[in-house]
Amino acid sequence: MNTTLFTTPRDLLRYAVTRFNTAQLFFGHGSMEAFDEAAYLILHTLKLPLDRLDPFLDARLLPEEVASVLAVIERRVVERIPAAYITNEAWLGTYKFYVDERTIVPRSFIAELIPDYFAPWVNQPENVSNILELCTGSGCLAIMMADAFPDARVDAVDISADALEVAKRNVATYELEDRLTLIHSDLYANVPAKKYDLIITNPPYVNSGSMSKLPMEYRAEPELALDGGKDGMDLVRRIVAGAAERLTDDGLLIVEIGNEKEFAEAAFGELGLTWLTTSNGDDMVFLLTADQLKL
Repeated sequence: MNTTLFTTPRDLLRYAVTRFNTAQLFFGHGSMEAFDEAAYLILHTLKLPLDRLDPFLDARLLPEEVASVLAVIERRVVERIPAAYITNEAWLGTYKFYVDERTIVPRSFIAELIPDYFAPWVNQPENVSNILELCTGSGCLAIMMADAFPDARVDAVDISADALEVAKRNVATYELEDRLTLIHSDLYANVPAKKYDLIITNPPYVNSGSMSKLPMEYRAEPELALDGGKDGMDLVRRIVAGAAERLTDDGLLIVEIGNEKEFAEAAFGELGLTWLTTSNGDDMVFLLTADQLKL
């Protein structure tokens, strides 16, 4: 391609949006449309502030800068991988995490609930002393929980040793090694014999029918982190079944299940699920108390 056709970020932005739309890329790993993803990839590649596009739109670029951006645009189109795997970073709110193909790209509606301490369910955040996160992946939620509950110790579990290597890097970045312990375990198998005030999880929950229809960008992620079995509830059943004996008397289990509310209600509805409100509605995250789990 003749790189002299492009001289400014504005030129590259227009080209990238057209290229992404023509290729019918799928967005959902931080960006929801071609424009936002193009702007992010351009700013990241040029090492410019991610929240300030306008001041740089008409800046003249060096030929090698143009070439670098074009290479990123082409990789996104040809490989159909999430942008996070190209930039090796993902954001949840104000938190930035390292990410690569060894783990799912961080995204969670639970993340929205952490700054308010899952209000009104956690009345005294300072009294939360032990937290367990199952299926931690990159460690993003565990890190956010450790930050929000500074008096708590957090155990973060994953069955994937590769994912835990990514999580280890993120824990080190946030300097939380003294309070956040990563555990290689199939759910509760290697979890310490202690009681937790909170158990949170964003487990694999995609049902078999949906797995077969996932766009290429999602299929680039580890299948282990997505596939929840026939109804998406395979791991969730095990999580719910084992939670009661690991929660304190007033402990809480908080589970994200994406678009699988119908299957979750069919599997656990008799327990009386409480659905927490997120930006995507009241059907993404459910809560169960220790008392409900003991029934």
